[in-house]
Amino acid sequence: MAVPKKKTSKAKSRSRRASAWVLNVPARSVCPQCHNAKLPHVVCPTCGWYKGRQALDLD
Repeated sequence: MAVPKKKTSKAKSRSRRASAWVLNVPARSVCPQCHNAKLPHVVCPTCGWYKGRQALDLD
């Protein structure tokens, strides 16, 4: 079985663990009705449209 020759430093091990904490920016799409940014596959929060129809009445 393989045995490490040297001790892994705190900086090296912590930086390796920290790579799992990277945050990704959520995807954005453009609403075809009001042309504002919205999350894909979700009702538009500004106009209430989804898949070409009025899903919410936001008046």
